[in-house]
Order: sequence, then structure tokens, then C-alpha cells
Amino acid sequence: MISLAEKKCVPCSGGVPALNAQTVGMLLQELGGGWRVLAGHRLEKTYTFPDFKSALAFVNRIGALAEAEGHHPDIYLTWGKVVLTVWTHAVDGLTESDFILAAKADHQV
Repeated sequence: MISLAEKKCVPCSGGVPALNAQTVGMLLQELGGGWRVLAGHRLEKTYTFPDFKSALAFVNRIGALAEAEGHHPDIYLTWGKVVLTVWTHAVDGLTESDFILAAKADHQV
């Protein structure tokens, strides 16, 4: 089976349904720890770092990843902490691409 991190995000321009709760639950189990589902339609994870410089370097890696995948999370950066929030804006919910980006983000730490 191909892991989420090995897949490629697929651009979404709407017109497809968001994932149902059962599929979201199964995909969430495939992710590493720390990810949670917010209001049934967003993924979020908080990463901690020993200082601002390390957190900023992670944000820069996530930015490059987001550009390469064509899928862009909300990123909150503060001293020693980065919060990623991921969802597919076009469907205002979760798609497989959100889980793919989340898995790839975990590999950037």
C-alpha cells in the first residue's frame, strides 16, 4: 500500500464532495500523532521547536512543500511553535490531498 506521504496532492477546483466522517477517521489513523480534526472539516497540528529560528526554518520548508504540491495550509508561527491548519477551501472540507499534505509536513520536521 502506498503511504500518504508518497502520494501527490491533486488540485481541487470544487464540484467534488468533501470526505465523509468514516473516511476522515480512517485517513486520520494513517497520519502520525498530533493531528486532530476541527469541526469535521479541517486538520490541525501544533509542532514545537526549541527556538524561533528552528520554527521559521520549518515554516520555510512547509512553504516550499506547499508550492510543490499546489496545496497551501494556513500557517501560524510564533517563538518555538508552528500550527498548521489544512483543508480544501474549494469544498470547505477535507479531501485526500489534505491528508497527503499533512503526512508530507510531518516529514519536514
